[in-house]
Amino acid sequence: MPAQGGYASPIPVRDAHLGHAIAAEWTKIRSVRSTVWTLAVLAFLVLGIGFLINVFTDDGDYGTQAPIANGLFGLILGQICVVTLGVLVITSEYGTGLIRTTLTAAPRRSRVLTAKALVFLAVSWTVTTAVCTLTALMGAGMHSGPGVASADGGQWAGATVLAGLYVSLLGLLALAVGTLLRHSAGAITAMLGVVLLPAILPAFLLFSESMRPAAEKILEYNAINSLAALHQVNDGGDGLSQLLLLAVVTAVALAGAYAALEKRDV
Repeated sequence: MPAQGGYASPIPVRDAHLGHAIAAEWTKIRSVRSTVWTLAVLAFLVLGIGFLINVFTDDGDYGTQAPIANGLFGLILGQICVVTLGVLVITSEYGTGLIRTTLTAAPRRSRVLTAKALVFLAVSWTVTTAVCTLTALMGAGMHSGPGVASADGGQWAGATVLAGLYVSLLGLLALAVGTLLRHSAGAITAMLGVVLLPAILPAFLLFSESMRPAAEKILEYNAINSLAALHQVNDGGDGLSQLLLLAVVTAVALAGAYAALEKRDV
């Protein structure tokens, strides 16, 4: 005889929420090889290049610049690893068709993208900041003589936490671009243009006096000089304005990614 009031499932049914989506995305990002390889290469570049610079320099080279800034040189290359991982977080599912399963299990697409963004940002920021901190500590430990310039709290924050945040925001921007393009090669190529083109273009624009102001602004806010400003190795300030600009650009790109994901079919 059917139970009064209709059928009651013996399996407990709970309403899905963002925490479930975050748990699913955490399982994905930690179980694929691309995450391990890209973050391992990031650590190898930042720590390895920083170590080589520390080995081939002496205390006399750090009379004005603190040795904690040696992580900058590896991070300039390592940021490409984080950008690549940001793209693959979303485009790999489009490539394999897993995105259909994901959006069937979690029909609220905005929740899926939010979970991907939060998990990726947490992983990339934690790993990048940890690697930058180890490199900074290595530099301070290997060059600590009386004539070596010391770093204040702002320089330490810029070379570790804020540099990690800048690179992670670049990766989050890559995730948004990957959502819009839905193609790994295309999105990675586009992000390489975003990172590298502003560093190259001013060399051509400076030949024109009328374009000089624009070239100087591009030089100030490109990714390489922004990281240098955060490490305080040039006269570009503390890098907070560059970090704020990247945060705004990333937010706009993510808004476009949310809109595209809601409207387009998979």
